[in-house]
Amino acid sequence: MKKIVVTGGSGFIGSNLVKFLLKKNYFVINIDKLGYSANPYNLKRVTPNKNYRFFKQDINNKSGILKILNRFKPIGIFNLAAETHVDRSIDAPEAFIKSNILGVYHLLVAVDKYLKKNRKKIKLVHISTDEVYGDIETGKRSNEKFSYNPSSPYSASKASADHLIKSFVRTYKLPIVISNCCNNYGPNQFPEKLIPKLIYNIINNKPMPIYGKGRNSREWIHVQDHCKALLKIFLRGKVGESYNVGSNHNIQNIDVARKLLGIAKKNSFVIGNKVKIIFVKDRPGHDFRYALDSNKIRRKLKWKSKINLNVGLAHTFKWYLNNMKFFTSVARELYDKRLGLK
Repeated sequence: MKKIVVTGGSGFIGSNLVKFLLKKNYFVINIDKLGYSANPYNLKRVTPNKNYRFFKQDINNKSGILKILNRFKPIGIFNLAAETHVDRSIDAPEAFIKSNILGVYHLLVAVDKYLKKNRKKIKLVHISTDEVYGDIETGKRSNEKFSYNPSSPYSASKASADHLIKSFVRTYKLPIVISNCCNNYGPNQFPEKLIPKLIYNIINNKPMPIYGKGRNSREWIHVQDHCKALLKIFLRGKVGESYNVGSNHNIQNIDVARKLLGIAKKNSFVIGNKVKIIFVKDRPGHDFRYALDSNKIRRKLKWKSKINLNVGLAHTFKWYLNNMKFFTSVARELYDKRLGLK
């Protein structure tokens, strides 16, 4: 059975990718340090699977990573281990430097050492973000040849990792492909991200906070579409290349909030009197618009997103509604841990 390593496999995208790869009959090794953004509940049901292994490990521990690679000899690695929340990067950037830059460096060193001692082929797919391109003018979309122009410590750390990877591909001939994806959404996402936070607040009768005037524009993709794109990139992506992964559909944040309110009403959910859109002070260095040109992956790898935003949002809202009792307890536990209350 073909073996694949997923770093950061207990996070939102990572856990979805682990489950997707298991369904595709891969043997999956999940490496995760179980930081604040990880949720061990995400993979609770797959833990007994004979084709799944979990290792609590930081990618900064290159000797630990090398041991796992030597033991399992995987054909591929998907690197999703990262600190991801922009607001947190503004408040505490050091953790982002350690995970997103130094962590990637140590992972690359481990892969390089592994390849020098093993003739078996291995391919690494590094998952980056559309935020490395910075603020995109209305009417334009960033393709893979766009210059990087990150605005936050988060996007700067991801841009740094991308450059580091490209240098290792050229200098050390490491077999790596980069994917730059737009905003992900879907069931079981931690409620500090926009869509789950808005859903969480609607269900719990709380105000819906939107930065600025709500006109910031984002491109959204369902996490299942993203996972399918990642497998395509692994199987057919060209080493040394980057591939933008997006839906080619932008929407303003305020319209996302309005859609979710409409979905709640269609589900006969009684909206509480405290549920209303409120505008809050914009965060420093906040980009107004992200927009990807993902024609390269559509044309060369024959991939395209299939889940319509309205359908995906409705499915996501229903999931939270059906799982709120469980999810609320998990969210509160994770929030308390993050705030140092536990």
